[in-house]
Amino acid sequence: MTDFVKIAVDAMGGDNSPKKIIDGIIHNHNSNKKNFYKIFGEKKIIENLIKNKIDKSYFELVNTTNKVHSEDSPLEAAKRGKDTSMWMAIESVKNKDCDIVISAGNTGALLVISKLNLKMIENIDKPALSALWPNKKGMSVVLDLGANIECSPKNLFDFSLMGSALYRSLYDNKPNVALLNIGSEELKGNETIKETFKLINDKQISDFNFSGYIEGNDLMNGNVNVIVSDGFTGNVALKTAEGTANFITEELKKALTGNLIGKISSLLNMYNLKKFKKRLDPRLYNGAIFIGLDSPVVKSHGGTDFIGFSNSLDVCSRIIKGNLIEKIKNNI
Repeated sequence: MTDFVKIAVDAMGGDNSPKKIIDGIIHNHNSNKKNFYKIFGEKKIIENLIKNKIDKSYFELVNTTNKVHSEDSPLEAAKRGKDTSMWMAIESVKNKDCDIVISAGNTGALLVISKLNLKMIENIDKPALSALWPNKKGMSVVLDLGANIECSPKNLFDFSLMGSALYRSLYDNKPNVALLNIGSEELKGNETIKETFKLINDKQISDFNFSGYIEGNDLMNGNVNVIVSDGFTGNVALKTAEGTANFITEELKKALTGNLIGKISSLLNMYNLKKFKKRLDPRLYNGAIFIGLDSPVVKSHGGTDFIGFSNSLDVCSRIIKGNLIEKIKNNI
């Protein structure tokens, strides 16, 4: 099984787990026979969910009776013990039994336990939480989305290197990188942003094209592939984008079902409406990545369904096949 991507799966994290997690694995397996799943969770429950759905040569079950709860603080999660499904899944990557780990559980706990188990890549000070966003031309990588509230110019510079490596591992193209700012002019922004701008300019990195600053209203235009920010600003931008997408979808649904004319219009435009709904479906972009650690860690949204979790398993596969960690090390 040397050609297989070996994914360590925390089956007990997130809403409706482990059923959602196992259904996601089954759905993913039906379209990808090159993944091997090492599943950590309550064996008796999981065996009934997966029985006769996947050949036993494609997965392994590791029984865990303890788990990290959604309401645990990161410290409480770490104190809960080394026998939780999250800890053991991460530890299997540390021990090189698996290539990558994924969890839909507590985000803070996942970051802290990952940092306790996995080393940082040399010369990287802080890991970043990155994710994929849709734009007019395809997809963008955005980071940091909340792992680091305060960042130095060195941190933001590192994020640009790691984000470009992630983009190239997923899409095999040289990206355009920009710093999220309150204006596109060189004099705009705080001192940290300005110093980062100068640092990236002076370094003249060959692995990406530096596009300077990008404003929030241009995030979706597709001219920039990697968008770099501190965790506070990035998280606000993420939540604003998610809220706006939900607002548009709900208001459009009301407009098209509120009266007879709307219902007739929705029937006539059914194909285009389905395309629109699919484009804004958050399940398609599920799977945030902690980058900066010497092994990749993927965070699936806790509230997603099995389709979303399956898509995050695809992200895991593409990260390993795209050789993300080596690309980051080469950039650094």
